[in-house]
Amino acid sequence: MPMKILERKIISSIREFINTKDIVVLHGARQVGKTSILKFMQNELIAQGKDTLYIDLEDLRFAELLNSGPQAFLGYLKERSLPGKDIVYVFIDEVQYLNNPSNFLKLMRDHHGDKVKLFVSGSSSFEIKTKFKESLVGRTVNFEIYPLSFREYIIFKGYKRDLKDENLSSITLKELKDLYREYIIYGGYPRISQENNLRKKEFYLQQIIDTYIRKDIRDLANIKDVLKFNKLLEILAAQSGNLLNIVELANTARLARQTVENYIFLMENTYILKLLYPFSSNLRSELFKTPKVFFCDTGIAHLLWLKTFPKTILGNMFETSVFTELIKQKKEKNCFSGGLKIRKK
Repeated sequence: MPMKILERKIISSIREFINTKDIVVLHGARQVGKTSILKFMQNELIAQGKDTLYIDLEDLRFAELLNSGPQAFLGYLKERSLPGKDIVYVFIDEVQYLNNPSNFLKLMRDHHGDKVKLFVSGSSSFEIKTKFKESLVGRTVNFEIYPLSFREYIIFKGYKRDLKDENLSSITLKELKDLYREYIIYGGYPRISQENNLRKKEFYLQQIIDTYIRKDIRDLANIKDVLKFNKLLEILAAQSGNLLNIVELANTARLARQTVENYIFLMENTYILKLLYPFSSNLRSELFKTPKVFFCDTGIAHLLWLKTFPKTILGNMFETSVFTELIKQKKEKNCFSGGLKIRKK
């Protein structure tokens, strides 16, 4: 039975740009729900009687078609009697597979934006930034997609209580505490949230690690020493929620300091981890102080670090969970001595 597509919180923000010429771009790691968001939006538009088309560029036939340029794509749309009297909404998944996505998207938006509205997704911010040129400035609106927030997690689990209710019973509070414990231990990937079998949870998450994290990033950066890269991943997972000591990491993983810095930059731009810099009223001082490192998903971090799920909540993973919740609320984060200082963007 296919997994039910549920509404993510960010969809309400995306809706605001449905009737503009802007290209809507979804960034995020694989398996966090970008495709489901595209399909949710498509289904919503279909229900309104709108013309839509979904394209997955992992299908090499479509990658070849779009690489041939806008005219070839418009010819394909015409074969399908699109667009009709109104605009056609086109959803393009994994846009980073195009040879020159910037050129294609720019031409489509500038010359055919009155008839074709584009929504695109990409799994690698690093690769998209490499391929997206300055010509797209002012033509896109960008959304970062992360694993589920806790509020989304309980909805995906079928829980309908309002978390803002201050008069919850002790029974409901215990249920929520149990769900939050589960959320921290297993993480917020949508498929994991809807899987009740523990062995399958571990299997699916390990598959994400082996297929998408280790392999994709290794291929993207042309990493030669895979064993040392994997070792660095495991060390960083164990240090999630702690200060980042580059020299210590380099010595432990037996890598050059510059190599470690390059790998961390790559991991941050592929949504594996985030760095949190110490808060300072002096921006220059803030950038040169030692940051903390946080994984974007606690379930992934647990399997990389412990090779299994822990029986209880670990302190650094509790802090990691709090940090990732703030990320998903789109707030600016800075650390100062004694805790987190939150500033709205």
